[in-house]
Amino acid sequence: MSTLLPFHKKILEGIHDPGSNDLLLMARGLGLRRIICTLLKIYDSPKNLVLILNANSEEESEIGEELGIMGCRKPGLRVVAYDTGNKDRQALYKGGGLISVTSRILVVDMLKGDIPIDMITGMLVLHAEKVTALALEAFIVRLYREKNKKGFLKAFTDQPEHITSGMSPLKNIMKELQLRIVHVYPRFHEDIKKSLERRKADVIELSQDMSENMSDIHHAIIDCMNGTLYELKRSNTSLELDDLNVENAYFRSFEIIVRKQLDPVWNKVGPKTKQLVNDLGTLRLLLYFLLTYDALQFHAYLETLVTSNNTSQYGGPKQHHPPWMMTDAADMIFRLAKRRCYILTTPKAVEPSLQIDLHDDSDDAWDALDDIQGRGTSIKKLPNNQTAEAQRPKWLPAGLDPVLEELPKWSLLADVLQEIEGEILRQELERAVGGGGILPPAFGSDTVLVMASSTRACNSITEFLSTMDYTKPKGSQGHSMMLRKLKLYFWWKGQLSQQASNQNTNAKQPAQNRPSGSAQQPQNVSDALKKDMPRRGPTRRRVRGGAPAPAQSDKGTAQAKKQRNDTGDMMVDEIRDEADTFADFWAAQVNSAGGSNLASNAANLDDVIEFVPDLEEFDTNYGLLEPQQTVLVRAYSNDLDDRMLAEIQPRFIVMFEPSMEFVRRVEVYRSSNPGLGVRVYHMIYTNSCEEHKYLAAIRREKYAFEKLIKERATMLLPIFEDRRAGSSEAIKTISTRLAGGRREATQPSQVVVDMREFRSTLPSLLHASNLLIIPATLTVGDYILTPDICVERKSLADLVSSFNSGRLYTQCEMMSVHYKDPVLLIEFEEDKAFSLDIVSDLKSYAKPTGKYPAKKRSTNPAVDDYIPSIQSKLVLLLLSFPRVKIIWSSSPYATAEIFNDLKLNQTEPDPSKAISIGAEEDPDAGAGINSAAEELLRCLPGINTKNVKYVMSKVGSVRELCEMSLEKVQEILGVEPGKQCWEFMHKGEDGRRR
Repeated sequence: MSTLLPFHKKILEGIHDPGSNDLLLMARGLGLRRIICTLLKIYDSPKNLVLILNANSEEESEIGEELGIMGCRKPGLRVVAYDTGNKDRQALYKGGGLISVTSRILVVDMLKGDIPIDMITGMLVLHAEKVTALALEAFIVRLYREKNKKGFLKAFTDQPEHITSGMSPLKNIMKELQLRIVHVYPRFHEDIKKSLERRKADVIELSQDMSENMSDIHHAIIDCMNGTLYELKRSNTSLELDDLNVENAYFRSFEIIVRKQLDPVWNKVGPKTKQLVNDLGTLRLLLYFLLTYDALQFHAYLETLVTSNNTSQYGGPKQHHPPWMMTDAADMIFRLAKRRCYILTTPKAVEPSLQIDLHDDSDDAWDALDDIQGRGTSIKKLPNNQTAEAQRPKWLPAGLDPVLEELPKWSLLADVLQEIEGEILRQELERAVGGGGILPPAFGSDTVLVMASSTRACNSITEFLSTMDYTKPKGSQGHSMMLRKLKLYFWWKGQLSQQASNQNTNAKQPAQNRPSGSAQQPQNVSDALKKDMPRRGPTRRRVRGGAPAPAQSDKGTAQAKKQRNDTGDMMVDEIRDEADTFADFWAAQVNSAGGSNLASNAANLDDVIEFVPDLEEFDTNYGLLEPQQTVLVRAYSNDLDDRMLAEIQPRFIVMFEPSMEFVRRVEVYRSSNPGLGVRVYHMIYTNSCEEHKYLAAIRREKYAFEKLIKERATMLLPIFEDRRAGSSEAIKTISTRLAGGRREATQPSQVVVDMREFRSTLPSLLHASNLLIIPATLTVGDYILTPDICVERKSLADLVSSFNSGRLYTQCEMMSVHYKDPVLLIEFEEDKAFSLDIVSDLKSYAKPTGKYPAKKRSTNPAVDDYIPSIQSKLVLLLLSFPRVKIIWSSSPYATAEIFNDLKLNQTEPDPSKAISIGAEEDPDAGAGINSAAEELLRCLPGINTKNVKYVMSKVGSVRELCEMSLEKVQEILGVEPGKQCWEFMHKGEDGRRR
């Protein structure tokens, strides 16, 4: 673990006081996890009970490893997950130490009293920017402060951009977490600047121009984004959409911001607006993929994008096409993307005598193709009696010339690695001769670290470096890799066409109707000429309905020309024609080759199986590489990169893509190692979205910190009061307003809540409205308000899925049997449209089952498919269960008010009775049930819903049931069911003993 820098120590001095409650806002990349782990190490003792909240599984693992490196190993950080039993959790809490627990489990344990709240030393809340009034963390803090006034609470976040929306966002977070002190540490903080600028890394900024085709595609995508934003603003003039610009559209959160503004009126906007919102995310991805995908991957993605946007999820034609695909800019994107891969010239007849071999790596073929394309001098010369066309690779279709444009950064990376290799050799030579001024080899490693934005980009870089040829000029050093990808691309296109033709049973035509020399149209003709050129024969030409296209007459052809003014349809037809051509080519070669390829592949497989490496050459071929010969390629991560830099200690770092966060990590890494010289190569495309996004991210973070600093200086500190304690002590007499004096004021109003409902935000709001929450495992209902009122809460998505599965019918039946006033509560989300029209967007839950008559159809076909189904099912439900009442709630806040109104002047529910309803055993049988164990018992033969409670009362655990003899199991279940259960546990379904 690296040493702490001065500003780290100053931050710890400000927040380590156990008597203070603090919120730490810090810029990304400055070592937030290092501060958290150091703070945890201070309280690592069995005498302390410190809880970590809001940490995901990856963060729990990484924090535990860092604490282990720092010496906190006995017992270190322990994790409470869903598979941790109730008794095990209680033992962990009583044992003290550092514990990471999920919010849902901790809420239930605090309400049930399984954790001693007064013994909690403190809590650490990660990702404080996510804490709202609806979050479970706010619920936990209220329960924590009700019984523990002395314990500390520390909150951390390194996402200041997420705390800038709304009215006083910083104040709201501090109010929910009951904090009064906030520490703000941006990169421009005086202490941070002083610590990081004493030792600076040697940074070399490398600006790389995009290729001409990439630049044109980039500008075309920007034009499409501008057009989409203009249409979105024009279609929604009543909304505040001033922040909708291309600069903000570079970021992933842009679609979320747009959707959040449109959510209140989402049911009123048309399908065009919804399509525009989705298109913005697609165009943003295209900008990113243009700079990270190679030419073939980018072209293949565009083809799948065109096909998917012209076909609906049910296989029919899509009615609302993306508007940007109908523009001239989109046509330029698709044409230039193909031109980066290959050029189609006048096609030649397919020679069936050629043999295809997907494993053909003949050097003569590669070198000959290089000579044809003029990409450098081949090492091998062509014989005098052979032409370049004769040496053409056999898998290339006739009339196709590969271009295979490489990413410009690949050549730049090759130059950088060559420079680094020369620098390492020069330093080693100077050390060997005893030169002065050179760092000893003990400081730093000669391993070159290359950082990229994603795993896919890392795989592409690794493949390029593994197959790179230094002898070839720039732009063609990865030509062999691109040729292999081109071969796989052609094979993929042929397979797609074959699969489509196999699925279309009506697309079979006689083989003689197919032209033998048909292929793709020439690339160098205009669009008008392409429309007049004869298309391929009817074989495997498919229309949208799936049937083969009939031969058209002159009149039909003219009519088709008039109708085919849709750019999207032309793109789809062109892609299908090209796929059909490649499929014909592969099929002809495979048929002519016979089974020779399979035989050769089988022979190769035998060679691999029988391969025995030479032990003398094993270390040479499979041993560890020297550090100066190692290039480590990794993707940007979170605070784990800090530990990676501290472990590897690289002296040469190549940032293949810019990252503001990683630049700061390198600054901290360099400042933490005084005797280490670090050189950083920062690569960036000039005038690209990569550069604009990097600069915009810096501006956004600076603006966010400036706004938070101003809010901290002017905001009023919230005053926290214990309303629950005050109300219970203030009123001691009988009040006639409470059930006419029949209920004492000291008795709190309570609600019995099912354990599964703590996934939602409603229990937190009920507790905030001064209702006592009692968690229990309920068989009937979700909320028991009174002895007569049982509520089954359904969100809109849950309502649709419950109707489809039939679960809601059973739930209403059980409520009607056991309660006088069964209630079905349909709850909508906050800031969402209070309308059933949004059911049409729940494609993962809803299924079309009916339609309106033609005269009643609306303009939205999705609404026609889904809304009648929900309304008719609700009517049938009420007809089946007349006593069931339906309550419509616009938000969880409204639900909390409705519950308080329903409980007014009513008797409080009995938790033990609510648990026993629906269960066949005593009232305590349902309390504390392990639902996972119960579900496992239900799956065993001989155990069903009628006897599962009885089995659980007789057996302490599943292990105890498995260890019982046949006679004891038969005593519990009966002779025949017991025999079935015992044989299944011990012999299984196949009858063999385990």
